[in-house]
Amino acid sequence: MPRLLLVRHGLTGDNSSRRFSGHTDTGLSADGIRQVESLRDRLVEEKIDAVFSSDLKRAMLTAEIISSGHEVEIASCTELREMNYGVAEGLTFEEISLHHPELAESIRNFSLDLGFPGGENFRGFIDRTCRFMDRLKEQEQDQTILIVSHSGALRTLVCDLLDLEQENWRKFRLDNASLSIISTYSRRAIVSLLNDTSHLKRGVGD
Repeated sequence: MPRLLLVRHGLTGDNSSRRFSGHTDTGLSADGIRQVESLRDRLVEEKIDAVFSSDLKRAMLTAEIISSGHEVEIASCTELREMNYGVAEGLTFEEISLHHPELAESIRNFSLDLGFPGGENFRGFIDRTCRFMDRLKEQEQDQTILIVSHSGALRTLVCDLLDLEQENWRKFRLDNASLSIISTYSRRAIVSLLNDTSHLKRGVGD
């Protein structure tokens, strides 16, 4: 498989207010657009052979901005969507605690058996996200692939690529408009960059 540029979408209003966005199709905020433009400028000289993005607006716009000038089409992928939080969509954790106390307790005591009423459970989310890897098998080893997605989905992919148990999903973070780079080989994957936001220090911060 090829070299992977993993990018989390830029900042949204829900991110700023710490709301569970999930499948809610929120767009980028003005600060989020500026973040992504800073990342675009950082990657302007980068060879990008293919682009895959979650089909949600905040990810697609991020992909469009970054890939502008690279003359490459964006493949829209439902597998790369964030988790569907069901009844928790659009709520802060404090609001979940107030209206759905049992769910809030399950979130505090996280396990892969956690499920969101009206949405997904984590095991199904992991299976759905990891199906994206089948798309990469068609790519050439010497290609560089841009993947734009969400915090949860990207961390799931990183665990899968590095052969880590998915329980490790919450042990690292990926900030808005962050760049991570993983080089993949037939039997192994190597991380050369993780959650880098140095480009934002020249523009809008997190």
